[in-house]
Amino acid sequence: MEITIETTIDAPIDAVWTAWTTPEAIIQWNAASDDWHTTKSSVDLKVGGEFSSRMEARDGSMGFDFSGTYTRIEKPNLLEAEFGGRKLRVQFSEAGGKTTIRETFEPEDQNSADMQRAGWQAILDNFKRFVEAESGNASR
Repeated sequence: MEITIETTIDAPIDAVWTAWTTPEAIIQWNAASDDWHTTKSSVDLKVGGEFSSRMEARDGSMGFDFSGTYTRIEKPNLLEAEFGGRKLRVQFSEAGGKTTIRETFEPEDQNSADMQRAGWQAILDNFKRFVEAESGNASR
């Protein structure tokens, strides 16, 4: 089983790709809710390169590392990776100055598919807000 989420961002594909693959940007948007944040991020954007983000509760009560290895990169349209024995595919497509991101991932066994879908979608929605605010195209 795979889970797919998506959003359309009012920004060109190059700006979206950069925000998705730059550690300084990832730290700004990579959280599902305001009580979590990403404290550090690294990206080695090449096939076989690794990525990692440290996510922590703002109150310091818990945290975890999300990391993996890139298995396919087609800038600026596709990223594929493996993380924790699971696969991730992120597709970027542009039309009319807007970029659609479609993320497909293999879920883990500890949380329900609905919970994982909601969490990943919340992060993607946060990403959309960040990119639109950075590009001056935030919804009014």
